[in-house]
Amino acid sequence: MWARWIAPVLLGLVSFSFVTAKSSTGNSVLVILEPRLDKDNFSKFFSGLEEKGFELTFRSPKDPKPAVLEYDYAQFSHVVLFAPETKSFAADITPQSLVSLLSKNTNLLIAVGPKSTPISTLASEFSLVLPPPGTPLISHFPARSEPATVIPVPVSPSNIFTSASFAPVWFSGVPFAYQSNPLVVPILNAPAESFASDADADSGADALVEAAEKGGEGLWAGSQLGLVAGFQTLNGARATWVGGVELFSDEFFQKELPGGGKPGNQQFASDVAAWTFQENNVLRVDKVEHHRVNETLPGKTYTTNDQIVFTAHISKYNPDIASWEPYSDLTDLQLEFTMLDPHIRTALPPVRGTPGAYSVTFRAPDRHGVFKFVVDYKRKGFTHLHSSTVVPLVPPRHDGYPRFLSAAWPYYVGAISTSVAFVLFSALWLAGDDRVPGGKKTSKTE
Repeated sequence: MWARWIAPVLLGLVSFSFVTAKSSTGNSVLVILEPRLDKDNFSKFFSGLEEKGFELTFRSPKDPKPAVLEYDYAQFSHVVLFAPETKSFAADITPQSLVSLLSKNTNLLIAVGPKSTPISTLASEFSLVLPPPGTPLISHFPARSEPATVIPVPVSPSNIFTSASFAPVWFSGVPFAYQSNPLVVPILNAPAESFASDADADSGADALVEAAEKGGEGLWAGSQLGLVAGFQTLNGARATWVGGVELFSDEFFQKELPGGGKPGNQQFASDVAAWTFQENNVLRVDKVEHHRVNETLPGKTYTTNDQIVFTAHISKYNPDIASWEPYSDLTDLQLEFTMLDPHIRTALPPVRGTPGAYSVTFRAPDRHGVFKFVVDYKRKGFTHLHSSTVVPLVPPRHDGYPRFLSAAWPYYVGAISTSVAFVLFSALWLAGDDRVPGGKKTSKTE
């Protein structure tokens, strides 16, 4: 008897352990690892993904199977591309195929290096400009025994990270300059005293400055350079570019910082992967509602100057329980009531006591036409929220106008007085005497 109940319970517990902490888009991960990189050197990073519930599949860049795309269908939910020096790939791994994966909501984690490869040339499509080949990031501060190309980089706070503060992370690789693009999400920037130059000495700095001036990017130095950057497409897919694959290595996970202490590489790599794989900061609009004040059903049409209530229900993905939960922590959400241009733009605050609900009441403009309720929320690090609902706005019916307007009384009085004066004048004219003064009548024969 007990066996009949224990088996389903154990099966449920096992299935729950595999479900929790997965991505909102799936748990299959293809890791493309070039042969010179030993998988065991990244064991902590890969085992951390497997502990979360991800299913990792490994292949080299030149292996034809398993294919990234098959029959124009993405075979994996996420792709990790650790091939910074590979110059020839299998037929299914091309810059075009990687871009098409994003359109199919497959996320990418890509590491590049100082050498020029087909993948590094793809960075410009994501508004990232790499320096000339062979010019990694260099910093002589702080003083340390490691080479100048192995740098401890401070981590700035961001909504991407699960912790408010991070120990510096070890980095070795190339920086990139940001182009103006609102879809780029800076994650880790270079230290202020760092610069890109020759790997063995600083003698290549002058040549690099000349090349930068010709290219128009400016000097490759300072904290404006990026080391890890994300890119989020309008459909929610995410791609993260990392300037050096060593950031994910076991060596950098355990390497002691110059001032002593453990680096933040392991937690940093875990948070970057969680954001890239759409575990964290994933939002969605569940539904929207609109109706007149004191009504509950949505109006098929609205009349000018109606009082309208609009409500949006928003949820956030919780990777700990692998489900969506109502989310009420957005403080800068807005609603636009638009017809070509916004006629009304107003704050959409959360509703107290109703998790995930954001509501506002406003008066429809005195302009009839086809309008839209638009919620368009774009913030770096969060999924873009967009909702558009079309409603017609019509003028009042012939029996919908008030019979008398208090503001029109001067016109009413003017019209009435004119009418009364006309009646009196007509009456006096018709009732007037046609005789000649003096009592004499005129004769027609005279």
